[in-house]
Amino acid sequence: MSRFDHVPNRRALIDRRAIADQLAGLEGKDTAALRRAGTQCLKAALDAGRAEIARRLSEHPSRGLEAANAGAYLTDQLLRLLWDFTVQRLYRNTNPTTAERMTLVAVGGYGRGEMAPHSDIDIAFLTPWKQTGWSEQVIESMLYALWDMGLKVGHSSRSLDEMVRQAKADVTIRTALLEGRYVWGDEALYAEAGHRFRSEVQADTARTFIVEKLAERDARHVKMGDSRYVVEPNVKEGKGGLRDLHALFWIAKYIYNVTFATELVGAGMLTRDELRRFHRAENFLWAVRCHLHIIAGRAEDRLTFDYQREIAERMRFTDRPGKSKVERFMQFYFLQAKAVGDLTGVFIAHIDEKFASRGRRFGLPTIRRRPSKLHGFVLDRGRLALPTDTFFVDDPVRLIEMFQLAEANGLEIHPLAMRAAGRDARLVDGVRNDPRANALFLDLLTGDRDPEMVLRWMNEAGVFGRFVPDFGRVVAQMQFDMYHHYTVDEHTIRAIGLLSRIERGLLKDDHPLATAIFGQIVSRRALYVAVLLHDIAKGRGGDHSILGAEVAERLCPRFGLTPAETETVAWLVRWHLLMSSFAFKRDLSDFKTILDFAQAVQSPQRLIMLLVLTIVDIRAVGPGIWNGWKRQLLTDLFEGAEEVLRLGHKQRGRSERIAAKQAELGTQLGWPDDRFVAVVRRLPEAYWVAEPTDVLEHNIRLIEAAGMTDLAIDTRPHPARGATLVTVYAADHPGLFYRIAGAIHAAGGNIIDARIHTTRDGMALDNFLVQDPLGRPFDDPGQLDRIRTGIADALANRVKLRDRLKAKAPPRPRADAFAVQPNVLIDNAASNRFTVIEVNARDRPALLHHLANALFQSRVTIHSAHVATYGERAVDTFYVTDLTGDKLGGTRVKTIEKRLLDAAIGEEMAIAA
Repeated sequence: MSRFDHVPNRRALIDRRAIADQLAGLEGKDTAALRRAGTQCLKAALDAGRAEIARRLSEHPSRGLEAANAGAYLTDQLLRLLWDFTVQRLYRNTNPTTAERMTLVAVGGYGRGEMAPHSDIDIAFLTPWKQTGWSEQVIESMLYALWDMGLKVGHSSRSLDEMVRQAKADVTIRTALLEGRYVWGDEALYAEAGHRFRSEVQADTARTFIVEKLAERDARHVKMGDSRYVVEPNVKEGKGGLRDLHALFWIAKYIYNVTFATELVGAGMLTRDELRRFHRAENFLWAVRCHLHIIAGRAEDRLTFDYQREIAERMRFTDRPGKSKVERFMQFYFLQAKAVGDLTGVFIAHIDEKFASRGRRFGLPTIRRRPSKLHGFVLDRGRLALPTDTFFVDDPVRLIEMFQLAEANGLEIHPLAMRAAGRDARLVDGVRNDPRANALFLDLLTGDRDPEMVLRWMNEAGVFGRFVPDFGRVVAQMQFDMYHHYTVDEHTIRAIGLLSRIERGLLKDDHPLATAIFGQIVSRRALYVAVLLHDIAKGRGGDHSILGAEVAERLCPRFGLTPAETETVAWLVRWHLLMSSFAFKRDLSDFKTILDFAQAVQSPQRLIMLLVLTIVDIRAVGPGIWNGWKRQLLTDLFEGAEEVLRLGHKQRGRSERIAAKQAELGTQLGWPDDRFVAVVRRLPEAYWVAEPTDVLEHNIRLIEAAGMTDLAIDTRPHPARGATLVTVYAADHPGLFYRIAGAIHAAGGNIIDARIHTTRDGMALDNFLVQDPLGRPFDDPGQLDRIRTGIADALANRVKLRDRLKAKAPPRPRADAFAVQPNVLIDNAASNRFTVIEVNARDRPALLHHLANALFQSRVTIHSAHVATYGERAVDTFYVTDLTGDKLGGTRVKTIEKRLLDAAIGEEMAIAA
């Protein structure tokens, strides 16, 4: 059986005989000129072949393996033509010696007969002994020709002894040669190389090879994010990607010398059904990778947002109610990645059994001896296993019990038991309403060891989604935005894991408040169920919070929750975004914010549970989303609301709180009373409410140091808040805020919060929290100096901000994959003193600056600004008044709304010189 038998109409890809005739017809005696002419001929054949592969893929967009095999076939024919042209026309050797024998071998993925359109060509030139002058000439000439054709070539030239020595020493070389395939040249030499590899490298080293490949795989997964559910996956290297399938095949080939995946069934490694899943996943992943290469015009393996939409279109996915074509495409992608994970588990189980007698299990810790039986299950070398193949059929509740026992006892599940669970998962349908099954599930969900890991196993086996069909609807469902890093099911399971770790006190340093108050929660199981269900209704076409609350009202009684617990869960799911919305979009120093939030929550128990739910929801979005500033805002909101709920809707002695802050500050400063009182009198009451004590102290020292000067700028990293505090003390004048915001952006900073104060003697005291583009504090002295200089230059009109901002790099093109409809909300009820303006828009460079400038042009005074970003979407909130200090009203509101919409979509207002 030829590796390329199933590639149809191969002559349409490349007609080797016709091209050989063209090469033979080339005339000339100058070797360099002749090689150039031959290379041009082969380059034309390469381009025509690639175009034909692309055409076939556009006609049959799911035939990934066929396209990959066609790419390797095309390369084979080109290399054979180039070899013959080189040894017959360029460096003819009519009587080669034994030492001048040479063979050309395809290695790596090319050796396996699979190539994406712009993959590297991995080849090896093998010679019997040290290279001769003739073989060096041939190799060098062929490589130059391939490079001139625009191909990326991974190449090596070795003698047989060097091949053996290097393969023994380096697992990467050994893996590449393992897939070695004869392309052209001396066949007897190739056969000798194969024999030496098997007898001198491969023999009796299977266990070492497996350990090294699994360690290599684990390191690759960590580098790629260690989840097969990251929303911009790497099709080749990511978890659940092609490389994982290849790793299985390498291991099987090393142990059993199989050549084709179909031989894995005969070797007992996979069942026929599992082979079908292997082939389906491999075919789909290859199709995605080939489309990626064709669209990008280069070797691109990361499936970023901007490519996802186009590939979904190419592969003919269609929109459905509540789910776009790109979300359906990506859900199918993740289901294939999940299949790769399932197959990996089964495969490693077989290998584990094969080598069990020779030592401990691959990459798994030694587990202390436990009883050999547990509730009818058996323990096989520390893993939960089945006594009979019909164990689940006899009592389907055991499908839930197996995972509950694993969590409760800290056990792993034998991969063959996982295989049986996947096979029998449909039996769960009949016990969904069984009280015993639901009690076991609730015990697992709220377990005190590691519910996250075991729920992930349950999900991978397909049992989770069948037992809770609403959860099954979000399995492998992506959220097509730049904010969420994981699919909905993976996000949910991670959130449950974070909740468990907070309860066990393992995240005390990150979440001191949540850890401290967790013990006050009356029904912890209601909180766990709320975390499970908070995103359960995503992808249904509607507000997932409202729809999710309806799901909760239906599911909670089935799980065994009381009516009171059901009501609590439904409320938490309905309002799970409430606390983050208030904390990140509203001014927490405005007491109306606290009152409105407390009125919505109504209960101290709900408040505690909502805080913890909000924390785990934000943290489970992805790395880098949670920071100290968000923790500070949520803590401030919690403490303010908790005080209101405890004492009633009264602000506890505002003047007493200000006096207490001032007394604490006076002690910290240690100044004489008259000196301290003089500074205090200059600052308005609202300032003392808005700023925390450490910022108050920092500001007052800055004011004192500034003396009579009309400008002082300070930058101070605050690692605990995850941001840098930028303070500007300057003579107040209209437009100050937008100029400072523009200067900070021009220096490379992102503003996440701003508080604007005016002293009683007409000085502005503005505090900005600033992060670098990666969401970290600015702490490099050069960066801090650029911010200070940039602000000073902008306020003194020494630079044109427009030019500086235009010079900044444009927003990432990936964001263009998303449609964000700008929206402006102007609310006079959210604050007693201010009009609150909320602008939703696509995040882009200097958005805050442009919006602030629009407000300046509208003759509006900004009192505070709050910035929240959710991937490609930004929400900027301003607390404003007119120039007389009153709320906005009348026809001005519509004019301001229009100006802000223009600024949000990029029609920038003219910047004053």
